[in-house]
Amino acid sequence: MPEDRSVYAGRSAVLATMHGKEQAVAPAFMDAAGLTVMPAYNLDTDALGTFTGEIPRRGTMLEVAIAKARLGMQAAGLPLGIASEGSFGPHPAFTFAPGGIEVLVFVDSETGITIHETLIVDETNFAHVVAIPGDRLDAFLARVGFPKHGLIVRPNSGDFHPGLCKGIVDRRSLDHAVVAMAAISQDGRACIETDMRAHFNPTRMSSLAVVAKRLALRLTTNCASCAAPGWGRIDVARGLPCELCGTPTTLVAVEVFGCAACDYREERPRRDGQAYARPINCPECNP
Repeated sequence: MPEDRSVYAGRSAVLATMHGKEQAVAPAFMDAAGLTVMPAYNLDTDALGTFTGEIPRRGTMLEVAIAKARLGMQAAGLPLGIASEGSFGPHPAFTFAPGGIEVLVFVDSETGITIHETLIVDETNFAHVVAIPGDRLDAFLARVGFPKHGLIVRPNSGDFHPGLCKGIVDRRSLDHAVVAMAAISQDGRACIETDMRAHFNPTRMSSLAVVAKRLALRLTTNCASCAAPGWGRIDVARGLPCELCGTPTTLVAVEVFGCAACDYREERPRRDGQAYARPINCPECNP
């Protein structure tokens, strides 16, 4: 274990979670930065928004993640906090496929540093199907990884709040939930969807481990200007030129790296080395 891998080595941070995310997050921070991550206890993070929609998220994903981290810090009495927010739906780049976004934030109230990493999720089981009691569901269940991955069943139409079954991991409970939810739905159907809460979704846990490793490594990377930890990619600049006509495209041209504590910034070439866009991505060559 490197002796100087992080200014946070040997310290503790609280992870604001109700859903067992420490399983994915804690090992990354210990391995990379020597930071012990522990979950907050008796903490209601659902008050800041739920995946299932009973409580809407107030603010951006980053704003809610920071608020969640500070909630955990207050509850644990620690100056270091970590929290995540996730969102799933059509893929941000390929709308015909499912995808997601994971935001993980680290807050240091002593230095005032806030560092975050964002992961575009390509691998997800996010899906739903509408069914009536007795429908064959085997193909859908196999596709979403049931029962290792949990399910949620709600009425397909009308007010879903009174009848919402979460964390379903066995077929008998699923069949009963479909009957119950169809009975109170205005159209007599039930909507079955993947439970995207981390403790019911091993695929999401894997994504959290990836973004946790990225964020943990930033705690070991100091700014060249002020030496504060947290140096990393903070933005991108688009406009990669077309290889045929040179017209700027919407593809990323350079990556912007920055400091969490000062205004120092650097623009760097794409890590994949791509210097030009294909004509298919050009607004002139492929209008």
